[in-house]
Amino acid sequence: MTKNKNHLIPVCALLALSLGLLAKPAQAQRDSPSLRPPLNQVPSGSVMTLSQVEQLAVQSNPTLAQAESSIPAAEGRRRQAGLLPNPVVGGEVQNFAFRNLGISPAYLGFGVQTIPLGGKLSKMRKIYTVEVSQAELEASMQRQRVLNNIRNVFYNVLGAQQVVDLQTELAVIARDATTTTSELFNVGQADKPDYLESKIEKEQVEHELVSAQNSYLQSWRALATLLGNPQMTPVRLQGNLEERIGKLDEEQLYRRMLEESPQMKATQLQIRRAQAVLIRAKAEPYPDLYVRGSLGYGTAFLDSGSDAPPPRTGVVANGQVGMTLPIFNRNPGGIASARAEVLFAEREVDRLRMTLRMQVAAVIREYNTALDAITRYRDVILPSADEAYKLQKTKFEQMSASYPQMLIAQRTRFQLRQKYINALVSLQQEATQVEGFLLSGGLDVPRTQFDAPMEHRGMPGLPAGRYASEDADISSLDEAHNVDHY
Repeated sequence: MTKNKNHLIPVCALLALSLGLLAKPAQAQRDSPSLRPPLNQVPSGSVMTLSQVEQLAVQSNPTLAQAESSIPAAEGRRRQAGLLPNPVVGGEVQNFAFRNLGISPAYLGFGVQTIPLGGKLSKMRKIYTVEVSQAELEASMQRQRVLNNIRNVFYNVLGAQQVVDLQTELAVIARDATTTTSELFNVGQADKPDYLESKIEKEQVEHELVSAQNSYLQSWRALATLLGNPQMTPVRLQGNLEERIGKLDEEQLYRRMLEESPQMKATQLQIRRAQAVLIRAKAEPYPDLYVRGSLGYGTAFLDSGSDAPPPRTGVVANGQVGMTLPIFNRNPGGIASARAEVLFAEREVDRLRMTLRMQVAAVIREYNTALDAITRYRDVILPSADEAYKLQKTKFEQMSASYPQMLIAQRTRFQLRQKYINALVSLQQEATQVEGFLLSGGLDVPRTQFDAPMEHRGMPGLPAGRYASEDADISSLDEAHNVDHY
């Protein structure tokens, strides 16, 4: 028995030495045999920070250009809505009779102009003025969606990168332990069970490393795609997963959402637009003025009552003024529809408040769960795991604990570190959603006025030279920009 113990002393010392490389992973990589290609596939050269990633994402994301394009489109509709209808011009021949070709006709040119009354043009322009504000707000919201999306993916890649580093460190230790145990076993200074245990541990650790590397590469491809370069070579990300760790007050966050969130601002704009549509609908019954004037030259001879040659008619002119009579159509349907839209928009505020309350509660729950996990791992679990490993290592060196027990303690230590990293990633993503007003969908098509059919977009879809109220009522105009867009 003493002889066996003497044989085990160098075994334990060498194994302890190899396992002690946990505190010096870089040195272990240099000293361990080159059994396989380098373990860590995360580049160690140039780095990218979160601000650099955000800048690239903003430059390459196509949805931002789409959202921005809706602003000049809304401004164009506003300009178009304030223009008078085009006049109608033409020519005519008067006193032209086929049965008496001797009668001299009069040749006239005429012009007809429609003049909307009741402030219809200015009221229509106010509707599109609100739509310009809506388009600007939507562009701002889309930018925040893109930033939220890229930040979440950034933290996901950063966490995957740290997991690869962690698994690489463990794989280096497992390889070195297996190599040392194999050499001792070959010279008869180590038992075969110890060698088999170290071999099994190495294979499991290397499999976990491959899994971590695949997860990292998948996360990186998602990030590269959002940056507009799917074939981009992976680079190391620089960031701190342990920042922004603190408690959140649910009521304070909810009040902030009600006061500052773009969702609430969009709803308020929709109320303004619905009210402007109602005002325009009430102005529809006001008659439109039609002015017609003509100017020409008459060739007929006038009877002067004297013996002198009769003069010709010469220059002639006439004028007409008329207006529509709102007898049969006073736009009752358009007014009723506009009132319903105002009611709908006002109730949307109440609906959004309830929705935000539920969303805030959900994100606070996830945030607090991640924060509790981080606190427990950082303050209790990880220190206890480190101490348990050190104790098992000391007991193994003193031959009072088996090698598998120390392997279990070592594996547990690394697994807990990985869970800690995952909790940090989850907390950073929840914090991103909180700071970004719970907006998501960085690659979704932005909500723009182009979503509506051409005939429902108001002035741009009407025939040239016609007034909007002649071809489309207010209710159809309002359908193109209802509250569902926000």
